[in-house]
Order: sequence, then C-alpha cells, then structure tokens
Amino acid sequence: MPAIVSAMAADAAPEAVWVNQLGGTTFRVGSRYVKWSPAGSRLPPLAEEVARLRWAARFTPVPAVLDHGRDDEGEWMVTAALPGDNAVGPRWKADPRTAVTAVGRGLHALHDALPVERCPYTWSAQDRVELAHRRSAELDPAHWHPDHRALDVPAALAAIADPPATDRAVVCHGDPCAPNTLLTDDGAWSGHVDMGALGVADRWADLAVATWSTQWNYGDGWERPLLDAYGVEPDPDRTAYYRLLWDLGP
Repeated sequence: MPAIVSAMAADAAPEAVWVNQLGGTTFRVGSRYVKWSPAGSRLPPLAEEVARLRWAARFTPVPAVLDHGRDDEGEWMVTAALPGDNAVGPRWKADPRTAVTAVGRGLHALHDALPVERCPYTWSAQDRVELAHRRSAELDPAHWHPDHRALDVPAALAAIADPPATDRAVVCHGDPCAPNTLLTDDGAWSGHVDMGALGVADRWADLAVATWSTQWNYGDGWERPLLDAYGVEPDPDRTAYYRLLWDLGP
C-alpha cells in the first residue's frame, strides 16, 4: 500500500480495484479513487491525464480531478467517483449485449461531444508511428497479440509506415477498451475513465481497439454489435492497421 494512499484513507479501508500491466494501481478510498504509478515505471506521467481530464470535463462525463502530486515513491491522482460500474463487472460480463451496446453508444457520444478544433492534444497515427520507431529497441513481438507475432520488428514498422486516409477526425479516448466505459444499473453508459492518451485522431484508432477488447472481455461475436451501436459499418483495413499500431505502443 503506497504511503500516500494510507494517509488519505484515514478511517476508510483502501481497496485495490484495478492493476494494469505496467504496475499502476487504482484504489477506491470511500467515494474517491486514487490512481497510483510507482517511481521508475514505464507508465506515462499522470500529470498528462490530469490535464486531459480537466479539459474533457467541460464537454463530457469524466472523473473530476481532486488532487495530484508525486513523491519519492511515485505519482498519484485523486478523482471523484462517477455513477455506474465498469463494463466488465460481473453483471455486464453476464450480459454482453447490453455492455457492448453501451460501449458503442458511449464512444460515439464521446466523439461527438469533444470538439476537435479546440483540443490541444493529439493521438495521430503519424505521431504514434514516430514513437514506435524511437522505441524500436524496446519492441518485443512476444508481447504482441497472436495476430501479429509472426512479424518481426522491421516488418511491423514497415506495415505501419503509411497510415490509411482519415475516415473522420475526432477527439479519441486513447484507451477505449471496454473497462473504461461506465454503465449505470439500467445499462446506459454514464462516463469514461482512464483518459491519459486522449487526443485528435481518426475515429478508427478508438474503434479498432474497442471492438478488439470485446474478444478479450466477452468472447467472440460482439464486435459487430458494438459497431452497430456506434452507427458505423466495419472497416477491416483501418481496423487491422490500428490494432497493429496499438500493439507497437498505444
């Protein structure tokens, strides 16, 4: 338990509610959530998410930032709770149609609400391609999805060199996997969390990963219902491109 989380807890018992693959942990402390990144991790600075949340909060339901800081142990961000439970809670994993419908509708609502012309952040394919090249020595196909493990690093970099033409530029979520959409008890989406990569990009940068995450969280057969709820036809070429780009570094 990080010391800062224990200090915030007072009489409340902190509960770890999410652990990501790079060692970050989110704790629930009463009606607040504390997102924690240990010092020395490869996680992006939480200050970047703080800025994005404060910008996005003017247009769409996201957690209100209550505090942010760092010490020798790591960095933390404190947010207020939003209504609802994430879309991979036990109830929604047992009812995937409701869940993926909410994820698709919520993503469309997010894309419609956030103004591209006023967004100071980018998540463009070109920027991400350049980042992948800078990080090429760190890339390891063994950590990629099975769809991509037959590629070596040079082949993967070559495959992402020319992004497809933009279908529709929107302010993307940046990590649109199903757990980052919240649902209320009636099955409606109520907000989004985990916005550290938010920025302007083609909407398929989000849609490719959102549909992909239905396989991980609900099983086969739920990609098309999510796209139907969003209101768009499948785009296999853009989906394949943005899934590979995701594997090379979100």
